[in-house]
Amino acid sequence: MSKAKTKPFDPAEYLDDNESIAAYMTEALESGDPAFVADALGVVARARGMTDVAREAGVSRESLYRALSAGGNPEFATVLRVMQALGLRLHATPANKEHNA
Repeated sequence: MSKAKTKPFDPAEYLDDNESIAAYMTEALESGDPAFVADALGVVARARGMTDVAREAGVSRESLYRALSAGGNPEFATVLRVMQALGLRLHATPANKEHNA
């Protein structure tokens, strides 16, 4: 019997257009999990090219890899610079009716 060869799943391979990237990031942000959001930004940055994103964001590639790993804890300013470099914007919407003024 032959053993099947597998490789780890890499979502970056499937983020090949702006719509899929925006949907992926929206899901990450809606999770409320800071580690997942940082990791998702890292996945999107890898899909777009980490070197180019780091250059656009004004940080080194190595520090961007560290900050955007699942165990990373990027500063909010870094998150905003990376989002801008990726051509993404954060939007706020009411979470529920109780917070409507």
